[in-house]
Amino acid sequence: MPKLAVLDQKGTEVGNIELADTVFGIEPNQNVLYEAIVMQQASLRQGTHATKNRSAVRGGGRKPWRQKGTGRARQGSIRSPQWVGGGVVFGPSPRSYSYKLPKKMRRLAIKSALSVKVNDNDLIVLNELTMDAPKTKEVVNVLNSLSVNQKALIVTGEFDDTLALSARNIPGVTVLTAAELNVLDVVNHDKLILTKDATAKLEEVLG
Repeated sequence: MPKLAVLDQKGTEVGNIELADTVFGIEPNQNVLYEAIVMQQASLRQGTHATKNRSAVRGGGRKPWRQKGTGRARQGSIRSPQWVGGGVVFGPSPRSYSYKLPKKMRRLAIKSALSVKVNDNDLIVLNELTMDAPKTKEVVNVLNSLSVNQKALIVTGEFDDTLALSARNIPGVTVLTAAELNVLDVVNHDKLILTKDATAKLEEVLG
Protein backbone atom coordinates (compact mmCIF):
# COMPACT_ATOMS: atom_id res chain seq x y z
CA MET A 1 0.00 0.00 0.00
CA PRO A 2 1.66 3.30 -1.12
CA LYS A 3 2.34 5.67 1.75
CA LEU A 4 2.88 9.37 1.10
CA ALA A 5 3.49 12.44 3.22
CA VAL A 6 0.63 14.92 3.55
CA LEU A 7 1.76 18.54 3.13
CA ASP A 8 0.15 21.87 3.91
CA GLN A 9 0.12 24.86 1.57
CA LYS A 10 3.53 25.96 2.86
CA GLY A 11 5.10 22.61 1.97
CA THR A 12 5.39 21.45 5.59
CA GLU A 13 4.68 17.80 6.35
CA VAL A 14 1.62 17.51 8.59
CA GLY A 15 1.02 13.76 8.45
CA ASN A 16 0.94 10.64 6.29
CA ILE A 17 -1.63 8.93 4.14
CA GLU A 18 -1.91 5.35 2.95
CA LEU A 19 -3.25 5.19 -0.58
CA ALA A 20 -5.45 2.33 -1.75
CA ASP A 21 -3.56 -0.34 -3.68
CA THR A 22 -6.57 -0.88 -5.93
CA VAL A 23 -6.38 2.73 -7.21
CA PHE A 24 -2.83 4.02 -6.73
CA GLY A 25 -0.81 0.82 -6.56
CA ILE A 26 -1.78 -1.33 -9.53
CA GLU A 27 0.54 -2.54 -12.28
CA PRO A 28 -0.02 0.12 -15.00
CA ASN A 29 -1.53 -1.28 -18.17
CA GLN A 30 0.26 0.66 -20.93
CA ASN A 31 -1.95 -0.66 -23.73
CA VAL A 32 -5.19 0.44 -22.06
CA LEU A 33 -3.57 3.76 -21.12
CA TYR A 34 -2.68 4.33 -24.77
CA GLU A 35 -6.19 3.43 -25.94
CA ALA A 36 -7.75 5.88 -23.47
CA ILE A 37 -5.45 8.70 -24.57
CA VAL A 38 -6.21 8.11 -28.26
CA MET A 39 -9.95 8.02 -27.48
CA GLN A 40 -9.81 11.39 -25.70
CA GLN A 41 -7.70 12.98 -28.40
CA ALA A 42 -10.10 11.70 -31.07
CA SER A 43 -13.05 13.15 -29.15
CA LEU A 44 -11.35 16.57 -29.11
CA ARG A 45 -11.15 16.71 -32.91
CA GLN A 46 -13.59 19.21 -34.40
CA GLY A 47 -14.26 17.19 -37.54
CA THR A 48 -15.39 20.32 -39.43
CA HIS A 49 -13.34 19.52 -42.55
CA ALA A 50 -15.35 19.70 -45.77
CA THR A 51 -14.94 19.78 -49.54
CA LYS A 52 -17.47 20.41 -52.30
CA ASN A 53 -18.46 17.54 -54.55
CA ARG A 54 -19.75 18.07 -58.06
CA SER A 55 -23.30 18.71 -56.86
CA ALA A 56 -22.16 21.41 -54.40
CA VAL A 57 -19.87 23.37 -56.75
CA ARG A 58 -21.46 26.44 -58.33
CA GLY A 59 -22.22 26.25 -62.04
CA GLY A 60 -21.97 23.43 -64.55
CA GLY A 61 -25.67 23.07 -65.20
CA ARG A 62 -25.39 23.13 -68.97
CA LYS A 63 -23.79 20.46 -71.12
CA PRO A 64 -20.66 22.22 -72.49
CA TRP A 65 -21.04 20.81 -76.04
CA ARG A 66 -23.13 18.30 -77.87
CA GLN A 67 -22.56 14.61 -77.30
CA LYS A 68 -21.32 13.63 -80.75
CA GLY A 69 -19.65 15.13 -83.75
CA THR A 70 -17.20 17.61 -82.24
CA GLY A 71 -14.15 15.32 -82.04
CA ARG A 72 -13.80 16.09 -78.35
CA ALA A 73 -14.47 13.80 -75.46
CA ARG A 74 -18.03 13.67 -74.27
CA GLN A 75 -18.71 15.91 -71.27
CA GLY A 76 -21.84 16.49 -69.24
CA SER A 77 -20.69 19.31 -66.97
CA ILE A 78 -17.76 21.69 -66.57
CA ARG A 79 -17.90 20.94 -62.84
CA SER A 80 -17.03 17.23 -63.22
CA PRO A 81 -14.04 16.18 -61.08
CA GLN A 82 -11.60 16.08 -63.99
CA TRP A 83 -12.18 19.78 -64.74
CA VAL A 84 -10.29 22.63 -63.08
CA GLY A 85 -12.81 24.13 -60.67
CA GLY A 86 -14.78 20.90 -60.60
CA GLY A 87 -15.97 18.95 -57.60
CA VAL A 88 -13.73 16.87 -55.36
CA VAL A 89 -14.04 13.09 -55.45
CA PHE A 90 -14.22 11.30 -52.08
CA GLY A 91 -13.21 14.44 -50.19
CA PRO A 92 -13.61 14.73 -46.40
CA SER A 93 -17.04 15.51 -45.01
CA PRO A 94 -17.94 16.86 -41.56
CA ARG A 95 -18.00 13.99 -39.08
CA SER A 96 -17.52 13.16 -35.43
CA TYR A 97 -14.39 11.22 -34.47
CA SER A 98 -15.52 10.49 -30.93
CA TYR A 99 -16.07 6.95 -29.68
CA LYS A 100 -16.38 5.21 -26.34
CA LEU A 101 -14.25 2.63 -24.57
CA PRO A 102 -15.84 0.06 -22.26
CA LYS A 103 -16.32 1.32 -18.70
CA LYS A 104 -13.86 -1.20 -17.22
CA MET A 105 -11.17 -0.10 -19.67
CA ARG A 106 -11.71 3.57 -18.78
CA ARG A 107 -11.46 2.82 -15.06
CA LEU A 108 -8.32 0.72 -15.57
CA ALA A 109 -6.78 3.53 -17.63
CA ILE A 110 -7.27 6.22 -14.97
CA LYS A 111 -5.99 3.89 -12.25
CA SER A 112 -2.96 3.09 -14.40
CA ALA A 113 -2.28 6.80 -14.90
CA LEU A 114 -2.52 7.47 -11.15
CA SER A 115 -0.25 4.52 -10.36
CA VAL A 116 2.36 5.82 -12.82
CA LYS A 117 2.38 9.15 -10.98
CA VAL A 118 2.93 7.36 -7.66
CA ASN A 119 5.73 5.19 -9.11
CA ASP A 120 7.46 8.26 -10.57
CA ASN A 121 7.12 10.27 -7.32
CA ASP A 122 5.07 12.86 -9.17
CA LEU A 123 2.06 12.76 -6.82
CA ILE A 124 1.69 15.31 -4.03
CA VAL A 125 -1.06 15.12 -1.40
CA LEU A 126 -2.16 18.34 0.31
CA ASN A 127 -4.09 18.53 3.55
CA GLU A 128 -6.25 21.26 1.99
CA LEU A 129 -6.01 23.99 -0.61
CA THR A 130 -8.08 27.09 0.08
CA MET A 131 -7.88 30.70 -1.07
CA ASP A 132 -9.38 33.71 0.73
CA ALA A 133 -9.63 35.71 -2.48
CA PRO A 134 -8.85 35.17 -6.18
CA LYS A 135 -5.11 35.89 -6.24
CA THR A 136 -2.79 34.26 -8.75
CA LYS A 137 0.20 35.10 -6.57
CA GLU A 138 -1.11 32.85 -3.77
CA VAL A 139 -1.24 29.80 -6.05
CA VAL A 140 2.25 30.63 -7.33
CA ASN A 141 3.48 30.77 -3.72
CA VAL A 142 1.91 27.37 -2.99
CA LEU A 143 3.57 25.82 -6.05
CA ASN A 144 6.91 27.33 -5.07
CA SER A 145 6.52 25.95 -1.53
CA LEU A 146 5.93 22.50 -3.02
CA SER A 147 8.96 22.92 -5.34
CA VAL A 148 6.71 22.52 -8.37
CA ASN A 149 8.07 24.40 -11.38
CA GLN A 150 6.57 22.18 -14.07
CA LYS A 151 3.14 21.62 -15.54
CA ALA A 152 0.87 20.84 -12.60
CA LEU A 153 -2.63 19.37 -12.33
CA ILE A 154 -4.46 20.39 -9.14
CA VAL A 155 -7.39 18.16 -8.18
CA THR A 156 -9.87 19.12 -5.44
CA GLY A 157 -12.85 17.32 -3.97
CA GLU A 158 -15.38 20.01 -4.85
CA PHE A 159 -15.32 22.91 -7.28
CA ASP A 160 -13.66 25.97 -5.77
CA ASP A 161 -14.38 29.07 -7.82
CA THR A 162 -11.78 31.14 -5.97
CA LEU A 163 -9.04 28.58 -6.63
CA ALA A 164 -10.06 28.23 -10.28
CA LEU A 165 -9.88 32.00 -10.79
CA SER A 166 -6.54 32.18 -8.97
CA ALA A 167 -4.89 29.49 -11.11
CA ARG A 168 -6.35 30.06 -14.57
CA ASN A 169 -3.69 32.60 -15.65
CA ILE A 170 -0.73 30.40 -14.71
CA PRO A 171 0.71 28.66 -17.80
CA GLY A 172 0.76 24.88 -17.46
CA VAL A 173 -1.49 24.76 -14.37
CA THR A 174 -4.95 23.17 -14.54
CA VAL A 175 -7.53 22.86 -11.78
CA LEU A 176 -10.09 20.02 -11.85
CA THR A 177 -12.44 18.33 -9.41
CA ALA A 178 -12.12 14.62 -8.63
CA ALA A 179 -15.22 13.98 -10.76
CA GLU A 180 -13.56 15.66 -13.77
CA LEU A 181 -10.25 13.81 -13.52
CA ASN A 182 -9.29 12.17 -16.81
CA VAL A 183 -6.37 10.24 -18.27
CA LEU A 184 -5.26 12.86 -20.80
CA ASP A 185 -4.87 15.62 -18.21
CA VAL A 186 -3.03 13.31 -15.79
CA VAL A 187 -0.57 12.24 -18.48
CA ASN A 188 -0.10 15.75 -19.91
CA HIS A 189 0.97 17.27 -16.59
CA ASP A 190 4.29 16.58 -14.90
CA LYS A 191 2.99 16.86 -11.33
CA LEU A 192 -0.33 15.74 -9.87
CA ILE A 193 -1.46 17.59 -6.73
CA LEU A 194 -4.38 16.01 -4.85
CA THR A 195 -6.15 17.32 -1.81
CA LYS A 196 -7.07 14.77 0.88
CA ASP A 197 -10.78 14.99 0.11
CA ALA A 198 -10.09 14.48 -3.61
CA THR A 199 -7.99 11.41 -2.76
CA ALA A 200 -10.84 9.99 -0.66
CA LYS A 201 -13.33 10.56 -3.47
CA LEU A 202 -11.13 8.88 -6.07
CA GLU A 203 -10.66 5.86 -3.81
CA GLU A 204 -14.41 5.70 -3.20
CA VAL A 205 -15.30 5.85 -6.90
CA LEU A 206 -12.45 3.78 -8.37
CA GLY A 207 -11.69 1.41 -5.48
